[in-house]
Amino acid sequence: MSLADLTQPLSAIRVVLVETSHPGNIGSVARAMKTMGLSQLVLVKPKTFPDGLATAMASGAADVLASARIVETLSEAIADCTLVIGTSARLRVSAWPQVDAKGAAEILLSHQQQAGQTALVFGRESSGLSNSELDLCHYLGHVPTNPDYGSLNLAMGVQIFAYELWMQAQRQAGWADKEQQPKELATSAALQGFYQHLESTLQAIEFLDDRNHEPFMRRMKRLFGRIKLEANEVTMLRGTLRRMQRIALLAKGVK
Repeated sequence: MSLADLTQPLSAIRVVLVETSHPGNIGSVARAMKTMGLSQLVLVKPKTFPDGLATAMASGAADVLASARIVETLSEAIADCTLVIGTSARLRVSAWPQVDAKGAAEILLSHQQQAGQTALVFGRESSGLSNSELDLCHYLGHVPTNPDYGSLNLAMGVQIFAYELWMQAQRQAGWADKEQQPKELATSAALQGFYQHLESTLQAIEFLDDRNHEPFMRRMKRLFGRIKLEANEVTMLRGTLRRMQRIALLAKGVK
């Protein structure tokens, strides 16, 4: 599975910013997008763009800014989209189906299987999206926050949605499953060999004595049993023990 397989479905997801007032926020959004594999940025009537501050805040995502498209209305920005999710910092009493960031990612990427452009729309820093703008959207996306303080910077909001898109794309491409494949655990025979090796090493460095020998080794077995050692970890640990034994022999003048 290549990186292209992962980013291809993300390439059809458009991030739309409506009337952004601060150019630094545009740059920060571009950076948030690029870190999560998104590349389509559309700006609806930005107050100031292009701008040096936007480029500076993009920090390596200048290509996203360079390819950004500027339009006059949200309708124009999403004209060719078959699915649009508008975002809001607050839930509203309305007929719009409402989803959180993870749900929005699942909807957007499952829609990619039907082809067509999709859009994730973010409103003004001060007032968000108007009701008439939300009327153009199929869903209302939101980030559940502290009810006493739910203020998110524009780029923060984009980053949260972008992160969920990236994670969902990994799951869809099978990358997440690959990372979670079980490792080869050490067999019982390998563990018993390790415990014997550990015991003989602790005796060689004069750590064990008759008073604590059996209780201590029992605790060590419980400790490593909880960890669920992998086969290669047992090999690594036994290599360490061999080195300890060698040093112990040298300390005793045995070559």
